Amino acid sequence: MRHGKLSGFGVPSLLALGLGLWGITREHSMWRDEAATWQAAHRSLGELAHMVGQADVVHGLYYALMHGVFALFGDSLLTLRLPSVLAAATACGLTGLLGTRLAGHRVGMGAGLALAVVPAVQEQAQEGRSYALVLALVVLETWLFVEILARRGSWRWTWYAGTALFAAWLHWFSLLAVVAHGVTLVCVRPGRAQWARWGLAAAGAVVGTLPVILTSRTQVALVSWIAPLGWSTVLGMSGIIAFAALCARLSRGGPAGGAHHDGPGPGVSLAAVALPLCAVPQLSLALVSLVQPLYLTRYVLFTYVGLALLIGALLGTLGTRLRTPARVLLPATVALALLVLLPLELRLRTVGSRVDDVLTAATTVGRVRGSADGVLYVPAAHRDTALVSPGEFAGLRDLALAQSPVESGTLKGVEATPQAIERAMLGARRIVLVTDPGPQRSPSVRDLTKQRVLAERFTLRSDVVERGRRISVYERRPPDRPARHPDTGPLPAP
Repeated sequence: MRHGKLSGFGVPSLLALGLGLWGITREHSMWRDEAATWQAAHRSLGELAHMVGQADVVHGLYYALMHGVFALFGDSLLTLRLPSVLAAATACGLTGLLGTRLAGHRVGMGAGLALAVVPAVQEQAQEGRSYALVLALVVLETWLFVEILARRGSWRWTWYAGTALFAAWLHWFSLLAVVAHGVTLVCVRPGRAQWARWGLAAAGAVVGTLPVILTSRTQVALVSWIAPLGWSTVLGMSGIIAFAALCARLSRGGPAGGAHHDGPGPGVSLAAVALPLCAVPQLSLALVSLVQPLYLTRYVLFTYVGLALLIGALLGTLGTRLRTPARVLLPATVALALLVLLPLELRLRTVGSRVDDVLTAATTVGRVRGSADGVLYVPAAHRDTALVSPGEFAGLRDLALAQSPVESGTLKGVEATPQAIERAMLGARRIVLVTDPGPQRSPSVRDLTKQRVLAERFTLRSDVVERGRRISVYERRPPDRPARHPDTGPLPAP
């Protein structure tokens, strides 16, 4: 049994680790969300405390952890992403242990391997963000929950509450996993004592997270860019939940059902744990998104643990019915899945898999800036280009900036009034503009001022679009000379 537990943890962990390290630098690219982590982690803890009161409190603890990682190991793309790789590998190993605890070694191994292969997990394993860490903590939290139901140790609820609280401070949407555990209790009907202890643990996690929750409510404008639920999102979510339910139905009565397996059962079926974990967080966030759009797959990445457990259950049932040893069925299934998903896996490790690339944009600025003496960002959030690679912007005056990001406790700084921006622009001879390739949605008055002054008083000298960002260089012309732009087209609309 000990060998089964070790392999149930180790084999999925090794697969996830290998997939996470494969192409981890993504062609030496960093997208905007990772740029936020990069610049925040370079601030002192005092500066971070100031910042989370103004912006990104949801990620405050993660930024503090990454501050420590950078202090210990230096800053690089590897150190930015390696914590997520290790967290994803741990999550897959723990899923293997959880599946083994619920339905035996074969099911556990299948579940851990299935989670490692999920494309969304592979993607977040290579992100300098908190979601892989939250995934690992939710699996640990669920494993503790199952152990409690099996052994009825009241002191373990303290560990459960502590893990749930830690996960919630990394991203408080992880509390939806606690709600899913409540649904599991409805299915299991463990008795009033266990209900009361779970209620206390859940309440403790929620109350402990209230500072983050309440502060994040004042920062809701930061997620205003999230689109309302679309049909593609609804169909994708529905498809995942339906497939999970189908796996539960097909594996019912087999070894995965909890009746017979090669490990000691906790008295709760795998489906009673996995189905709520897969469905409840997704459905809950979707319902909230009808009022305030908040649904993003990465926010509920941990729901894939429920799906992986049910896939493991199905593989266990198929192995029994086909009389195929796990050592043959599982490697063959994983190899087939990786082969089928290979085009997607290859793309996830390229620059094109993310919205934009901050590092390439900075390199482009260094290459085309020439004798420029000023720089503008449209929108202001693209100031992250300079914050990540300040060397490429040495000598360029930020014409719109009134208060730096660190001083203002924000990620993008505070810009001056439109009138002050216009005066600063007219005092520059050559300006670099960092913007988006396409039109900007709902541009601010400041950004409209930047566009107008560039169109009226400057001539476009170069225009380069690379890896999701546009770098344009403008030169001021005499007042009596009409606007003239090269054949590259009209003024790019930010």
